[in-house]
Amino acid sequence: MPSKSPLSGGRRIQTRRSDVHGNGVFAVQDLAEGETLIEYKGQVISWKEALRRHPHDPAQPNHTFYFHIDDGRVIDGNVEGNAARWINHSCEPNCEADEVDGRVYIKALRNIAAGEELNYDYGLVIDEPYTEKLLSEFPCWCGSEQCRGTLLTPKDEDEEKDKKKKKKAKKKAEKKKAEAKEAKKAEKKAEKKKADKKADKKKADGKKKSEKSSKDDTPSAAGD
Repeated sequence: MPSKSPLSGGRRIQTRRSDVHGNGVFAVQDLAEGETLIEYKGQVISWKEALRRHPHDPAQPNHTFYFHIDDGRVIDGNVEGNAARWINHSCEPNCEADEVDGRVYIKALRNIAAGEELNYDYGLVIDEPYTEKLLSEFPCWCGSEQCRGTLLTPKDEDEEKDKKKKKKAKKKAEKKKAEAKEAKKAEKKAEKKKADKKADKKKADGKKKSEKSSKDDTPSAAGD
C-alpha cells in the first residue's frame, strides 16, 4: 500500500540546504513509521529518452534525478518534478521508496523527529565490475556508521562473485563430465580388448581342437 496516512494534513517536510549534499528534505514535524511522506514526481519517459537527456548537469554527469520504475521506464524528476528529487541518499536510511502501479512514494521506515533530514538508499546498480575508480565516481557522504562510501549498491559485486562461482562450478562440471566420458571410453576400450582377447583365445582353442581331431582321425601305418 502506498500510504498509512494521507499525503495532506499540513506541512510536514521542507527543502533546505543539506550538510550531506546540496539540497535536502527535512521533517518539519514528527513523522511516524510507515507514513507516506511524498510522491516522487516527474515526467515518465523511456530509457532511450533518458539517455538522450543525460546528463542533467555536464559538470556532474553522475548526478541525475532519474528514478527507474519496474515497467522499464524512468521518472525524470528534473522535469515536472517536486521536492522528492532533493531527498539525499543514506546507507542507513530512515525512509524507503515504494512503487505502486508505476508511481513511487517515499515512506518513513521508522519514527522521524522534527528537524531530521529524510533519506533513502538509492540502490544504484551499474552492470560492470566495481573498480575503485568506478566507486569513487559515485561517492557517498551520508556519514552513517554503515556508510559503504559509495552510492552503488553492493549487489552487483555479489552478482559478480556469483557469476565467477557459477563459471568455476560449470568449468569443474564440464571437466568432470569430460573425465567421465574419457573413463567410459577407456572402459569400453578395455572391454573390447578383453572381448578380442577372449575371441582370440577361443579361436586358438578351436584351432588346437581341430588340429587334434584331424590328428586322431589320421589312419595308422600298415604292417604294425
